[in-house]
Amino acid sequence: MRDTPSHPLHARKERTSMKIGIIGAGNIGGNLTRRLTALGHDVSVANSRGPHTLTALAEETGATPVTVDEAARGAEIVVVTVPLKAVPDLPSGLFAGAAEGFALIDTNNYYPQRDGRIAAIEDDGLTESRWTEGHLGHPVIKAFNGTYAQDILDRPLPAGDPERLALPVAGDDEVAKKTVRALIDQLGFDTVDAGGIDDSWRQQPDTPVYGLRAGVEAVTKALAEASPERPATFRG
Repeated sequence: MRDTPSHPLHARKERTSMKIGIIGAGNIGGNLTRRLTALGHDVSVANSRGPHTLTALAEETGATPVTVDEAARGAEIVVVTVPLKAVPDLPSGLFAGAAEGFALIDTNNYYPQRDGRIAAIEDDGLTESRWTEGHLGHPVIKAFNGTYAQDILDRPLPAGDPERLALPVAGDDEVAKKTVRALIDQLGFDTVDAGGIDDSWRQQPDTPVYGLRAGVEAVTKALAEASPERPATFRG
């Protein structure tokens, strides 16, 4: 669903534009770029292959293709949406030029078949996002990790619509969490506070809320029903 004058979210463009950096231009990163630019935000997008590979996305959306080192420059919100195994390879000092008090969104999931076995997650009990936070050197807000990428385009609805989907959001920084939840509301989805980063196992893969297309009540219930035991299918 593209943002057109007839779309119920079109009126939200009068909100103040933010500068947003997106690192990773796969399904989630690409569709966030599409929606956020449609909502009037100033989006810079980067991937591991370089800005020249993002020409088509830039022409489609008006986003600015940049290098990974440049993606967070001046950004009030940064989204890291790369395979978990690629997180340690991101440049050091990545956020040195970000806006003061910026919010950092982590959309990642640990898939050992793709990422290789990560002992800190499996043996030491770190949540995926706590592990990510340690490598990035900045508090993260976990969101969009169980969201179908196409839903970002196809299923936004105005606040109060009984069919509106809700997304779980976890994080320790309450100010950053509030910023992220407001952005998700602008994108056309409700949110449920899933607790701190040490609670974010409740929304990891193979939990009841992962991939759940439902409203606030069902998402809240699914988070409460999660088990901290990592299933065998998600162990290396």
